Amino acid sequence: MAGETSIGGHGLSDALTILGAAGIVIPAFARLKISPVIGFILVGIIAGPFALGALARDHPWLHTVSISEPKSIEPFAELGIILLLFSAGLHISFRRLRAMRNAVFGVGIAELLGAALLIGAGLYAFGASLALSVALGLALAMSSTALVLPITGTERAVGRSAFAMLLFEDLALVPMLFLIELIGGHAETGEFVRTAILGLLVVGAMLVLGRLALPGLFAQAARTKSPELFLSISLLTVILASLATGAVGLSPILGALIAGILIAETDYSAEVEAITTPLAGLALGIFLITVGMRIDLPELMHNWPAILGAAAAVLVVKAIVTTLLLRASGIRPAVAVETGVVMASPSETSLIVIGAAASAGIIATADAEFWTTVTALGLTVTPLLAAAGNRMARRVENDVLDDGAYSGKQRVVIFGFGRVGRMVSDMLIAHGKPYLAVDSDVDGVRRAREAGYSVIFGDVRRPELADRLHLGHASALVLTMDDPVLVAQLTRRVRGWVPELPIIARARDTAHAAQLYKAGVTDAVPEALEASLQLAEAVLVDVGAPMGPVIASIHEKRAELRGQIMSDAQLVEEPTLGRRRIREDVQATGAASKRSTPAT
Repeated sequence: MAGETSIGGHGLSDALTILGAAGIVIPAFARLKISPVIGFILVGIIAGPFALGALARDHPWLHTVSISEPKSIEPFAELGIILLLFSAGLHISFRRLRAMRNAVFGVGIAELLGAALLIGAGLYAFGASLALSVALGLALAMSSTALVLPITGTERAVGRSAFAMLLFEDLALVPMLFLIELIGGHAETGEFVRTAILGLLVVGAMLVLGRLALPGLFAQAARTKSPELFLSISLLTVILASLATGAVGLSPILGALIAGILIAETDYSAEVEAITTPLAGLALGIFLITVGMRIDLPELMHNWPAILGAAAAVLVVKAIVTTLLLRASGIRPAVAVETGVVMASPSETSLIVIGAAASAGIIATADAEFWTTVTALGLTVTPLLAAAGNRMARRVENDVLDDGAYSGKQRVVIFGFGRVGRMVSDMLIAHGKPYLAVDSDVDGVRRAREAGYSVIFGDVRRPELADRLHLGHASALVLTMDDPVLVAQLTRRVRGWVPELPIIARARDTAHAAQLYKAGVTDAVPEALEASLQLAEAVLVDVGAPMGPVIASIHEKRAELRGQIMSDAQLVEEPTLGRRRIREDVQATGAASKRSTPAT
């Protein structure tokens, strides 16, 4: 009885340690602007069996701040991975998967096999057996879905590129485990074929049942307005899907991913995501603590050159392979570099593959512990890799601007390539005027370049961009962004550098136009004003008002607004607002009068 109480007490203290870590690490590291990933891993290292956990045997009071039974929380870590994959699935739809199929089964296959081949060849060259080289090559070639996706997201170009490769790795986990068991002599080919067939049948049944049943279940939950019911249905879906794929020999992770995709196809994915996000965040914390507990500090201090060298070699090989493959597939250099660096760390599934290889007798216990420490160390530095990749991507982006490809003289530079920037570009093309547009929407830039527009990616908020674009040699600068503060800031900044440069800016209204004239624009065009005047002109003509008086009243209104802008901006000279339009209207009126005069 006493033993049961002691075990229960230890289990309770472990739970309190984890929950306390989540409550302290997340806000503390957020205040320090450091990824909480590092904090959770540090908690696992400090409270784990190789630090305070080892001391707790001699000092019982340390049980309250240490993990006394590391294996007891591993199921929670597995649940954390499942919930993270479920969250990733909520951001995907079947339409998006179809669009990604070339990346998943093209770059995804090449990245996994290419990295595995190089890592395995390196191990073989250092004396490892062929079986050991294959097993470790496959294990270390995988990247961390649990860490990379929360860092990159799935909306940015980096996140989409990473997700395509990570998705293939998750799909390849089961065949990989069967291959290791075949190498170790613990599995048969017939068993693999049976699992593959059963897996296809189960996944197909899940897709059919999910699309039929889930919309009705969530609709009923929506009618009750019960968040608890939403959460219950979501967790039930994840658990059933994971159990179904696990029952036929597939990874439970695959079932969780499919469950997320099925819910993403319903109208309730946003509500489900909002409800399950805190739970997934806590589960991620538990998983990261278990990663930290795997880092053997005495072994690391005793054998640190070999461990750090092995980890660095894996990171470099994977980063180079991934970057080169993404560039070969047509991905922009900055995106390829950032994705390659953030994908360089090993994966939580690497630990699963290493464990399977150890169970199959391919890897000795000492080697398994060594590579487990290497993997855990690689997972620890993933947030640092993400930050380094982002900096390297910015440097590559600057080098692209420095290479002289966009340094042509007497061209119009357009900041922003939305509907307004595209229209300006179309008119410049129609009149044979050279131009260059800059926009920060990666996908928009790609589509525009495919359509033949001269557009580059760039963040116009960065002061050094003006230098790299050689605005001193430009014929004009056009600011089309729908951000009043940013347009005014850019105007003042560029006007200070290039006093004689014509700057034409998009304004929201007359008040914004006055602010821009104060900032130094040459011309400000209030889009709401011009649209309103044209709309009023069309209405008056269509209801029967004579053309001449209508145009005259429009001119008067425009003159009144010019006076208002002059007063607000304290201008000495009248702004050119609408002056060119006035001449066009007069010419149009003359032409209309000639057409309306009857022939004599």
